[in-house]
Amino acid sequence: MALVEVKPTRIDQALAHEIADHTNSSIEQTAQTLTWAADEHVMLALAAAGWLYAQLRRPEARPAANHVLAVSVATAVLPHLLKSVFDQTRPDRLTLRGHLHGIPISGKPRDAFPSGHALHMGALASAAGLLAPAPRRLVRSLAVALSLTRVAVLAHWASDVVAGFTLGIVVERLFRPFTFGKSQRQRHQASRVGP
Repeated sequence: MALVEVKPTRIDQALAHEIADHTNSSIEQTAQTLTWAADEHVMLALAAAGWLYAQLRRPEARPAANHVLAVSVATAVLPHLLKSVFDQTRPDRLTLRGHLHGIPISGKPRDAFPSGHALHMGALASAAGLLAPAPRRLVRSLAVALSLTRVAVLAHWASDVVAGFTLGIVVERLFRPFTFGKSQRQRHQASRVGP
């Protein structure tokens, strides 16, 4: 049983009603497909594959691969811990209209806060700060877009996504001192500055 009940804000509710009123099955199917890219299983698999590749083929990328894998594991575990403390009903459980327009049912009914997908994407967007400007912008845009799919499919309230994304940024930044030594951080800072 959760310890803290989280209520959606008026803005959350208004946004969810607008989505439920103006969506259709094509939009929802597209958003449902895209949202899988931010799933913890996908993120962990990609992080593990990148880590293995760095160990075998790119020794210079090992610190970054270690960092991404550590952050991916942390952001996969953290939402489950938080959802055992916080209790919030998903918006897709509160709309009949939305289901008539194609909105699917997502996850456990009272696991809305925080958005785990957005937590992964916040960490990814933050880690993109280690990249050069062009790929950094691309990764951050993709992370925001994938996070917003959670609102589009009414799996989460907008505030759940904002909270998850912000927490992901915090987690990634907290891990940096442990996964990168001082000299390694300076090297990454120097390498990410583009011409």
